This record gives sequence, structure tokens and C-alpha cells, in this order.
Amino acid sequence: MTEASSLSRVLYVDLSNKRYWIKERGDLFKERLGGAGVAIRLLKEECKEGTDPLAPESPIILCVGYFNGVFPLASKTVAMFKSPLTKNLGESHAGGRCGVAMRMAGLGGIVIKGKSEIPVYLVVNDEGVRFKDASALWGMNSSSTVGRIIREREAGAGIRAIMRIGRAGENLVSYAGVITETFRHFGRLGLGAVFGSKKLKAIVIHGRASLTLRDARGYREVYDELFRNFTKTSLMKKYHELGTPMNVLPLNAANSLPSRNLQRATFEGANALSGEAMSERYLGRRAACGHCPVSCIHIAALRVPYETESHFYKTKMISYDYEPIYALGSMLDIRSPEGFLQLMDRVEELGLDAMSTGVALAWATECMEKGIVGPEDTGGIVLSWGDYKTYIKAVERIAGVKGEFYEALGKGVEYASSIYGGEEFALAFGGNEMPGYHCGLATHLGFLVGARHSHLDNAGYAIDQKLSVEGRRAEPPELAKMIFEEECWRQVLSSLVVCFFARGVYTPEVVSKCLTAMGINLTPEDLKKVGEDILREKYEFKFREGFSFDGLRVPKRVTEIPTPRGFVTEKDLREGIKSFEELLKKRMSARAQ
Repeated sequence: MTEASSLSRVLYVDLSNKRYWIKERGDLFKERLGGAGVAIRLLKEECKEGTDPLAPESPIILCVGYFNGVFPLASKTVAMFKSPLTKNLGESHAGGRCGVAMRMAGLGGIVIKGKSEIPVYLVVNDEGVRFKDASALWGMNSSSTVGRIIREREAGAGIRAIMRIGRAGENLVSYAGVITETFRHFGRLGLGAVFGSKKLKAIVIHGRASLTLRDARGYREVYDELFRNFTKTSLMKKYHELGTPMNVLPLNAANSLPSRNLQRATFEGANALSGEAMSERYLGRRAACGHCPVSCIHIAALRVPYETESHFYKTKMISYDYEPIYALGSMLDIRSPEGFLQLMDRVEELGLDAMSTGVALAWATECMEKGIVGPEDTGGIVLSWGDYKTYIKAVERIAGVKGEFYEALGKGVEYASSIYGGEEFALAFGGNEMPGYHCGLATHLGFLVGARHSHLDNAGYAIDQKLSVEGRRAEPPELAKMIFEEECWRQVLSSLVVCFFARGVYTPEVVSKCLTAMGINLTPEDLKKVGEDILREKYEFKFREGFSFDGLRVPKRVTEIPTPRGFVTEKDLREGIKSFEELLKKRMSARAQ
């Protein structure tokens, strides 16, 4: 039996020498709550300045927080690493069972360094680590087949999680991801390539411990209140019924859904790929992450013919969310649900990040449309809007790094456009490909200044939507302040580690109450200071690795297509960036003193 507030153990793994050890870091967890807060400290400790993201000494950090396995919708794991895509902070969150499995294995964090001579996978449990030969799994065409084989070989008691990479990670594609439990991912910023550089094919975690709490009655009262809010109110109903694809129609109606590489902000195929249509025609089942009652994971059942037996069919189960519908649907003008799902399935099996892949292909298609690249660059492939079969061929070449053009494309549109041209419509922010929102100034300012350059950093798009409802305009300095405060609070949630879908329930007051039930006394104001400190540490790492606000490129395309709040100007974006930088450095200076 393990007390729930006793999060302290960090597992260190040396792949080069096939050894491991445990360190007690209880004080660090108490100071930083777990998750992102502990991960950034470990990253700063373990990653020397200027380390090549794909070098053996480049670390992989996996962390959970105090709420994992204790409270509902605290189901995620934070991965932190040096990104091969942006060359600075890499951070990705995944749901599934890995967070709960780590907690039940008695671990708060895992640090992996070194490089194996042969492909390996790790089996981690409360008894230690086993290093298993993965040579037979390396190069397999399907990541789901890899998962099935490992699942059959590594049966055991307790909660089990399986993380693995596909061919894209093996081939060091800069935005390769890591798949966990088939339908969840460490998607963004290239963790899969870091796995591949270490010859690490997979990690299996078995957790068998039980958790106890000092104040069982207080915990039960808090838990019951949370559970009621998540299951008996309308707060999470939309996530259960339609999932994130519920955003397709509202964003399209608001002229906020990027299409054809943001040549327009509406998508003619929105009705066919909407959450409503996908649920009615293709939904096969729903699934939930560990310790979550919502079941927001929507999985389509698609009948496809066997390649050699056209009269016989198999049913593929393919998860779909808003961001893949944007990146592999509207950005490529794929209006066929079957076409989108087949492309999505191949991206998943190869282990690519769907968002970066879709944005990269959209840029490449516009380059071909404008004559910047031709069939002589693409190996004879002619990319055209809506042609999902050709996009599948291109995805195979990206994952296989087949040819100079696809090698460049596999390093992201920031890099590819620097080689081939077309920078004005290369939709990357800080090196990370654009998420699926074109809602206004706060949206793109949030992408630019966010620690990961992700919509999840600070939800700038939600600020634009809120201001639209209020019917008012906010100047860049005010937007920068709103973005900064939201990003600080999200550091607390991602340290505990809480799903951001639950942010409306896990307010500072509620989080403080939950911690009190676990014997940890932090006021809402204390928590906000912790969030500021974590964000400060993230930017210290970014600055150390060469990041600068002055060096941020504003994609011209985002200033050319009107948003629901009018045109975004580079002048306003630069003013907002400057305001955010001044606010950040002011807070950094104050905390340092």
C-alpha cells in the first residue's frame, strides 16, 4: 500500500549500459506537484546546454503528478525532451493508461538516456526494469501490430500501458510521435524521433500498487463532488457525445476553420466530417483514459477491402478528433470521411504526428500548385487537394525518408520552406506546425508565445471567442496578459496531471481543496505562484537553447485571411509578443529575487 501523497521515486535508465536505478526526489515533487513542474526541472538537470536532440545523452523524461490515480480526469502523462523539430523545449501529454500505470508502479518519473546497440523495449514494474530485444519489431509496417505482439508477450497483473513508435520514429522524422494504448499519443514535437535515436522501440509499464489517503472521509467528499460535476451535469456531456469533433461546425460557421493551407477559413466538407455526421455514420465505440468517466475518445469503424481480395472486407478501428480532422481533412480539402479515415489510419500506423503531417502536406500541395516544386522533386507524385490516395503515398515517403524533398518535409515546414521557398505560407509558429484555429489576434499570438507553440499552452483561441461573445476588442498588451495568466495556471494543471478538458471544474479553489484532502496545504494564491515558477523554468530552458522572441517568424498567410475578429496584422502580433516578453521577464526577475 502506498500513500497517495508520497510521490517521490524517479527511475533512471541507462540504455547504453543496460542498467537502472531509483532516486528519491520527494522534495522536488512537493515543490512542483509532479508532471510538467518536475519534468522541466529534470530536463534542465539531465540535458546539457546545446545537446543534440537525437544524441545518446539527450534525455527522455516521463512524469505523473499527485492527482494521477487519485482524482477523475487526472489521466495524462507528461513527456519532456529536447525537440528535434524546434531544437528547444519539447513537451507532449498523452492520456490512456500510462499515467495511472506509472503511479501504480510506485513511480513519479522516469528518465531515459543513452543508446542501445540493438533495438530494445523496456518492461517496467515495481520489481525493476527488464531490457528486451526488439529487433524483430523494428521496421514493422504497423504500429498496432507491434502493440498486439507486445501485449501478448508481456501479460501480467495490474494496470498495463504500452508506448511504442512506428517507422517514422525509427527513421528519425522530426515530428514522429509515440503511440500509447492504440488511440492516444505523445504527438507533438518529435518524441518518437528521440525514442528512435536511442533504438528504443517501446516501453511497457505494469502498475500493481494500491493508494491510501490520510483523510479518507475528506477525500471521498471531494471525489464525489468532482464525479457529480463530470457525470451529472452538462459540463462534459459534449465531450462524451461528440468528442472534440463537435468543434468542426461551429468553427466553420465562424470562418475560423483553416482550409487548403489557410487559403480560406471555411471548409466545404465540414458537414461530412462534422462530429455529428461522424458519430451518426461511423462511430464504432467510445473509449476512456484510465480513471476517467467521460469516454471522450471516439473510434470509427471503417470497412475496407483486403488488398488482394477485393470482395472481402476487414473493419479498421480508427480514432478521430478535431485536430486530425482539421489537419488531414480541411487543410488538405479531403471531403470524404472514408478518405480522411484511411489517411488518418496510415499516419497512425506509421507513428507520425497528424497535425504536423497535415500542415506539411498542405504546404507541399500549395508549393506544387504554385510551381515552386514539381514532380521531379516529389518522386513523380502529383499532390492535389482532396486526393487522399496520393497523400497516403506521400505519407509513406515522409515516414520512410525517401528522397531529399521528403527528408526536408520530415523536418517540418519551417525547415522545408527555408530550402524550397514558400515561407510566406509555411504555417509554423516557433517551428511547430499550426493548430486548427484562425479565430483572431489572440489565437496566433498564443501560438507564437506559448512555451510549446501549441493551442493547448494558453488557449488564445478561447480568448478570441470570449471577446467575440462580449463584443469588445482587446489591445495586444491586454491579450498578452490574459495569455500569460492562463498559461501560468495551465502549468499547475499539467503538473498534477489534469486533462485540460476538465479545467472548468479544476479551478484554483477546487485544486486547493483536493490537495488538502491529500494532506498538502496550498492556497489558490500559492498554486498560482507555483504555475509562474514552472513557466519561468520552461523559458529559462528555451532561452538557454537559443530561443528568442525577436527570432519568431510570423507566417504572412495568417495576416492575409480575415478572422471573425477582422484581419490580424504583424504589427499587432509584434506588439503582443513584446508585451508578453516584458511581462515574462518582469515576473522572472521578481521571482529570482
